[in-house]
Formats: sequence, structure tokens, C-alpha cells
Amino acid sequence: MRCSATPITSTKQEEKEKKEKKRNKREKVGLGSSSDSGKGKSKMSKHITHGYHLVKGKSHHAMEDYVYAQFRQVDDNELGLFAIFDGHLSHEVPEYLRSHLFETILNEPSFWTEPENAIRRAYRVTDTDILEKAIDFGKGGSTAVTAILINCQKLVVANVGDSRAVISKNGVAKQLSVDHEPSTEKKIIESRGGFVSNFPGDVPRVDGQLAVARAFGDKSLKEHLSSEPDVVVEMIDDDTDCIILASDGLWKVMSNQEAVDAIKHMKDARSAAKLLTEEALNRNSTDDISCVVVKFQ
Repeated sequence: MRCSATPITSTKQEEKEKKEKKRNKREKVGLGSSSDSGKGKSKMSKHITHGYHLVKGKSHHAMEDYVYAQFRQVDDNELGLFAIFDGHLSHEVPEYLRSHLFETILNEPSFWTEPENAIRRAYRVTDTDILEKAIDFGKGGSTAVTAILINCQKLVVANVGDSRAVISKNGVAKQLSVDHEPSTEKKIIESRGGFVSNFPGDVPRVDGQLAVARAFGDKSLKEHLSSEPDVVVEMIDDDTDCIILASDGLWKVMSNQEAVDAIKHMKDARSAAKLLTEEALNRNSTDDISCVVVKFQ
């Protein structure tokens, strides 16, 4: 009886250490899903940190928001890789994006010389891959907003759908992404043989189904949808305070400036991301809410 006591204690300790290592690894890489949070920091600049937080909405389906947040060394360069993937009728598509989109972007031969073109091509290639897997993934899809910080100096933001990226400089919010709403792209959708209708429901939808005009996946609607991203480059300077990436679960209830004002005095990026998701809940957002904050001060 006495002989068995030590192995049992040791096994429990090993299991505890494995869980802790797994949690730390997950937090470091930033593969967030369900109710989760994490943080990390740049090795190139001690002032740049990131944090993320996710909460499941009040819907009856499984969590469909996914986050990617990681600083990565590539030879002599450092990349900050941040993204929000907001699925609809699917968790498979946003999960696939989280696992593959950045790798596809970085594998583009022109990434270091023409990052904007590389990102556009990678978005197209990834969407084609998802559509080819539609039998496994089902009929759903996902929005995406990605932000790549190159050597702490150059920020390249791309998006499809209504997940949004906002930058703050001297406390003033500036939206970097484009909300791809069916009402603003109605003519393009109609030129492809589709239509935009507020019925059923109370918001414009492509073919009366999807409330965004661009998305990954959605094979049944693809003839009328685009996965072409809007891409913008922003230089980081001494005036830059933070970047906020979030799904529409946040932006439905908060303006860009309200989000920036809410966290402007906060030093910890993860606490800032958590505060924004909690504020969205306080404002009765019922959707899944995911948020990444990158702090520069």
C-alpha cells in the first residue's frame, strides 16, 4: 500500500505539469476558441504586447468565433500575426482559417516584397481550398480580418465580411477594414445574378440569407459572393496607441471611438480585450464576441 503512494502523487504532478504546459503553449500561440483568453509580447520591442478574449454568445449553436494572436520570428524578422474569424452556420470554416490562412500568406513567394498582393492571392487560394472541402465543411462560411505587423513598423490589414480592425493614434480611432455589407454591394451582387433582401428579418441579406457581402466558404451562395479582401497598409509611429480587432458581436453595440476610449488608460492588453467583450455583453450583445488588442505604449 505504501509503495503505491509515491507513483500516484508523481502521476498527478506530471498530469498537472502537462496541463500547465499545454495551457501556456495555447496562450502563447493564441489559438483561442470558446470562452478563452491569452496574451503575448514582442521580442523586438518591449513596449508592444497583445491580448485576446472570447466569449460565447446566447445562441444555441457552438462557438463560431476563432482568434489567432502570435509574435513569430522569421529569420531576422519579427511578425505579429493577429486575426478574428467569425463563422456562420459553421465552426469548421473559421477553424480551418485559423490553422491555414497565415501559413498560406507567408508561403506566398512575394510576401516580403509585395505583401498586399500576396495576401490577396492567399485569400483566394484559401477560399478555393475551403470550397473544395465543402462536403466535409458543410454550407457555412466565415468572415475574416487579419493584421500582420512587420518588424513593429508596418501594419498590413485585410478583411472580408464585417469583422473589423481599428487603430488608435493619439487617442483618435481610425477604421482600417471595410464592413462588407450587402446594401453597399447590392449592384455587384445583382450583376452576378443574386439579390439583396431584408426579408426574412430586419437586415439586408444576400439572397435573403447572409448578412455580409463577402466571406470565405458559403458554397451555395458563392456565385453571388466575393472572398476578395480589402487590404490597407498603415505605418506604426510614436503616435500609435493600440490596434483593436473584433467580431461584429462587439461592433454592433460599440462605435470605434467608444472602444478606443474604453481601453485608452489600460496597460495590459489582455485585460483591455476582456473589458471590451464584457462591455459588449453589458450592452446586450447576443452574438459571439471575440477581441484582440495590441498595445504600443
